[in-house]
Amino acid sequence: MANTVFDSSAVLALLFDEPAAEQVEQLLSQAVDQNKEVYISAVNWTEVLYRVQQIQGEAGVKVAREFEHETTLEVVDVNRELAEIAAELKASYRLSLGDAYCAALAKQMKAVLVTGDREFEPLENQFKKIVWVN
Repeated sequence: MANTVFDSSAVLALLFDEPAAEQVEQLLSQAVDQNKEVYISAVNWTEVLYRVQQIQGEAGVKVAREFEHETTLEVVDVNRELAEIAAELKASYRLSLGDAYCAALAKQMKAVLVTGDREFEPLENQFKKIVWVN
């Protein structure tokens, strides 16, 4: 397994114990076993925190922050280069802003992208690999 970029949909599946949660847990375990990094863009982390706040309140945000600190998940800050890649992808593929940043980070890092969001299908050839969680 290469370094991996998680979309917010994958992290939310785990936090909300959705059907894909077990698959996401396995991917995180594989990353640890193989000493590989797992990333999420700050924009996608915003989506995670916003969604758990909306559904579970402060308790959900606390769980999300604990998840971040207890796993190898690293939140990657946005910089100019990442913003420019995201803008290009957003314009070319009509992505949401969050998906554009996820895609940009995976492209920049030449990483595997993990998502449950089919909005990424037109971009499959842009990445090393997309792991679909469902």
